[in-house]
Amino acid sequence: MPDTSSRTAAPESGTRPASGLLRRALADVRSSRAPGLAPYVPERPFPWGGAGMPLAGDEARPGGRAVIDLDRVLRLSLAAPAGTPGRLRPVPSAGALHPVRAHLLIGPGCSLPPGRYAYDPRAHRAHRRGPAPDGVSPGVLVVLTVAASRTVAHYGHRAWPLLLLDTGHAAAALALAGPPAADVLVCFDADAALLSAAAAGLHAAPDRPDTRPGAEPELPLAAVRLTPTGVTADAPGTLTAWAGPIRAGTPSARPGAETAAPTELAAARHLLHHIARAPELPGGTWHPAPRPEPVTDGALEKRRSAPPDDLTHPPGEDPLARLLTTARTARPDGPAWTAAVGGDAPGLYAKAPGSRGLDVRASGDARPTLARWAAGQQWIGGAGAVLLAHGCPGDAPAAAVRTCHLAAGYAAGAVQAHATALGLRSRPIGSWQQADLGAALGEAPGRDWIVHGLAVGAPPPPGRAAPGFVRHPPTAERPAALTPLASTPPVTTAPGSTPSASTPPAPEARLPTPPAPTPPATATTTPAAPATPPVEEERP
Repeated sequence: MPDTSSRTAAPESGTRPASGLLRRALADVRSSRAPGLAPYVPERPFPWGGAGMPLAGDEARPGGRAVIDLDRVLRLSLAAPAGTPGRLRPVPSAGALHPVRAHLLIGPGCSLPPGRYAYDPRAHRAHRRGPAPDGVSPGVLVVLTVAASRTVAHYGHRAWPLLLLDTGHAAAALALAGPPAADVLVCFDADAALLSAAAAGLHAAPDRPDTRPGAEPELPLAAVRLTPTGVTADAPGTLTAWAGPIRAGTPSARPGAETAAPTELAAARHLLHHIARAPELPGGTWHPAPRPEPVTDGALEKRRSAPPDDLTHPPGEDPLARLLTTARTARPDGPAWTAAVGGDAPGLYAKAPGSRGLDVRASGDARPTLARWAAGQQWIGGAGAVLLAHGCPGDAPAAAVRTCHLAAGYAAGAVQAHATALGLRSRPIGSWQQADLGAALGEAPGRDWIVHGLAVGAPPPPGRAAPGFVRHPPTAERPAALTPLASTPPVTTAPGSTPSASTPPAPEARLPTPPAPTPPATATTTPAAPATPPVEEERP
């Protein structure tokens, strides 16, 4: 394992109080204010010119010297699957319309010669942009950026958390595709300026108007490093080494459909640039990326965002406990995870460290309320189980907001691969409004918000067709607040036995049907807007 001692250091910027800008943006995105309607925006052309290079270079051939086969890594993670023109990569996009781009900083030991490259997921080719610095460490460093305009055009003020979540999903896809002969490290808190300099050729201030009309700015948010096993490499130092004198190509000006409101697009770029600043610890903290044991290359190839009708059967206690363990352990700096389950014992369940089964947090069926909270996606009310990432207080500092959302997307990506390996279907749920889970459980309001979700379902029993999902009557109500639940202690069992999710909770703790109260006041001054229509907002 490489030297990663710096990854345990806590970024000092995480202790700074949140700015007024960030607090208002969080309150706004979590409010019932719906984004304005906009037409669907097609993806922009790939901004880097040239024919591109195949990723399976000479060094990847039998008998070659490559340890990291980039053809395999990117095919299993970010490459667009054949025959799916609307999907930019095989893993879900957390609703964000696939905004993530990958820049490959390649050293020795890979299937391409050392240098800087931009990756084209449609053609599955790499576009060389410049040489590598002298003496760069073996392996590949992938800098993940986002192009925000398409996502903002569709989601408006709700776009920026989706951009963070989607970057986390992409990082998980890359980490899980790492070869057995490589160590994988992931960083969610490196300074944006350093990431831009390392990727090279990117705009130094992506929140400002670009000097090349038609060349969309890219905002760097995360990095993944794959190093041959046994190679000692200081990940922050390697990032700094790549940020030396820039001798790299710049993106071409290729105009796209400019349908995003200029003010909303500028606000989203400025906010993400503000969140991604970390001058106190520019090299960031780096965490190892374990791969869940059942996950194989075949499981990675099969990952898809399942249609709602395939998600109606509960996954069962043992698979659900395993998935919650994967979610909780994917990132030590990530949010907490809870599962909402229907069936004979509806309730909210968690997986405590060291326990074999599930602990009951609250009883009653929370899924109809979750459907209202998740942009009115009614199918969630009939999902077998919904895994919820929650945390990120309304006054969280910028570093915590960035890390929480990136880690939530990363954990959801790991859980989705694990679920696929277990024969389950899943679908991410990215957009949440008024989803104050802590307040719903009787805790202090504003401290424990849902930031991401993953619906999970089991295949129907043999000989039984999957029923249609529950379709709640259309309503013009704003998302209703969940009536406070009476929390219950963990299920008490005999020593050595396993807590069972099938044990019915106390009747007095049942969850009543949620009312539709007056929406709480937020920190924004935006006038009330019509509620989100009761239709599916997320795009797979």
